[in-house]
Amino acid sequence: MGLSLIEKILKNHLVSGGLNPGKEISIRIDQTLTQDATGTMACLQFEALGIARVKTDLSVNYVDHNVLQIGFENSDDQLYLKTVSEKYGMYYSRAGNGICHQLHLERFGKPGKTLLGSDSHTPTGGGIGMVAIGAGGLDVAIAMGGGAFYLRSPKIIKVNLKGSLAPWTSGKDVILKLLRILTTKSNVGYMLEFGGEGVASLSVQERATITNMGAELGVTTSVFPSDHVTKKYLESQQRGHCWIPLCADPDAQYDRIIEIDLNELEPMIAKPHSPDNVVEVSQIKGIKVQQVAIGSCTNANYPDLVKTAQILDGKKINKDLTLIISPASRQTLMMLSDDGYLSKLIDAGARIAETNCGFCIGQGHVPSTGSVSLRTINRNFKGRCGTPTGQVYLVSPEVAAVAALTGEITDPRDFSAEPPKLIVPEKYAIDDSLLTRPSSEQTENVSIFRGPNIGDPPHNDPLPDNLTGTVLLKVGDKITTDHIMPAGQLLKYRSNIPKYSQYVFEPVDPSFADRAFKAEKSGAHGFIVGGESYGQGSSREHAALCPMYLGIKAVLAKTIERIHSANLINFGILPLNFADPEDYNRIDQDDELEVSDIRLVLKDNKQPVIFNKTKNIKIPVNYDLSARQRSIILEGGLLNYTKKNS
Repeated sequence: MGLSLIEKILKNHLVSGGLNPGKEISIRIDQTLTQDATGTMACLQFEALGIARVKTDLSVNYVDHNVLQIGFENSDDQLYLKTVSEKYGMYYSRAGNGICHQLHLERFGKPGKTLLGSDSHTPTGGGIGMVAIGAGGLDVAIAMGGGAFYLRSPKIIKVNLKGSLAPWTSGKDVILKLLRILTTKSNVGYMLEFGGEGVASLSVQERATITNMGAELGVTTSVFPSDHVTKKYLESQQRGHCWIPLCADPDAQYDRIIEIDLNELEPMIAKPHSPDNVVEVSQIKGIKVQQVAIGSCTNANYPDLVKTAQILDGKKINKDLTLIISPASRQTLMMLSDDGYLSKLIDAGARIAETNCGFCIGQGHVPSTGSVSLRTINRNFKGRCGTPTGQVYLVSPEVAAVAALTGEITDPRDFSAEPPKLIVPEKYAIDDSLLTRPSSEQTENVSIFRGPNIGDPPHNDPLPDNLTGTVLLKVGDKITTDHIMPAGQLLKYRSNIPKYSQYVFEPVDPSFADRAFKAEKSGAHGFIVGGESYGQGSSREHAALCPMYLGIKAVLAKTIERIHSANLINFGILPLNFADPEDYNRIDQDDELEVSDIRLVLKDNKQPVIFNKTKNIKIPVNYDLSARQRSIILEGGLLNYTKKNS
């Protein structure tokens, strides 16, 4: 039996285990990336390992989230990242160079390689045939030190693409269609592999948009073959030597096959407040729009913004809205300027923002109260835009640009203009002047800058014999890491855990942090109870790190998403699932819970039982932990475990 493309890459990188779906494996990591919102803590954790230099093929620290440097904290973090990169042999991408995922695609990604990034949209690299996986910063720190990355051997879904995209549709519509099919829930443990004759009709940028937003599905990663389109793209970036052909064997087997006919695909749109709340644009056209924002790592590459400029050329945006455009990389911005497209965007009335994550993470351009914002970003969770009342819709650049002219959600096929043409350059402008390469010289004397906002990674104690405490919070389904650990301007506290911990669950219950802190000081162990798809969204390990700091010892939910579950384990918080989902209704906030002999239960791999002392009932629960993961929990987290076993 032949191998899938994903199986080929994983097999070539296996350190331990075999390709048996659901079983734990470990793989060698070739490349890592961090960004400034996650990189500071990841590098602090790398320092704690006591390793003299990174051991990957390459590791890159990008600055793309806090580029506005609101307060000294952001500037200090970036100077820390610059100096720690110099000392330990990492690349450093300065503010203004662009967004990590777009830049990594342009400058570093290689077909057939593995990439681990402390950002959930790291799977963007799958657009050129990488197994690129988002993870918490601690996992990335371990990989930078040469350690293997552990995951479950995946089930693989093949997405078979037929035909080619019709006018006014794009790669964004493909992934929105998939989100409607698969939703954001119940895809943990899967990887997506794209195939079929339709693949050849998609540019690398369209493929990267699709793999980028595979993160919203909850799958581990998504991968396209490396073909002549990939080769041409790498050659246009003057990296043709990196190309190798990669595809699945003709007789490869898959756990599921999904067919999508690109010819029949319509322009799609995700309504508030979830990326899987998807309908055809034609179903909701006519809704008035107050803001249009084109940017982010998803849809702000050169071909996307050229199409935007073609649509806007010679026209003016609607008088009742604002249009913001944020190119994904300096390369893109330079080429738009050189080729005359930037002036077309400006002439139409667009505001040009810096090359950064910006409005995607609520860093500026916050929509007005109750207004409708059409965005080409990847997430529209409630409040992520910077205000809980903003109505954010996810669309393609084509739909966004047309709405900027009409002032309302418009099916672009009804727009009285020629559809834009996909323009893929034969040669991209190469300028790495904002990229600092690792020095080959001795770096022992490099002094690392540490501002007053930068502290050491907090310490956790080994798991106690018994857990006894209070349900400090009970939440419903689809609680995201934005709910748990809000971003926006609070990102500047990422390296100051005592300060950042004051905001845990602030969008859900502003009193949570204070109550948790008081419970922790009294010696009680904190519990959190959740519904389906708890912890979906970004890779931010602070959604586990800060609750750990506040004394949380266990999270009990119907289901927990992959990256968040791994982060909970990494910081010594026990992730539990209801054996019977109906038992969710038998626990309430403020109930007193007890789990006896939990250390023995984990050591013997037995089923835990929670005693709800308030209701005088016993509730059996499950966990899905390997022997290694159980040992990590017992030691109080991955740092403790690694130091003990090194």
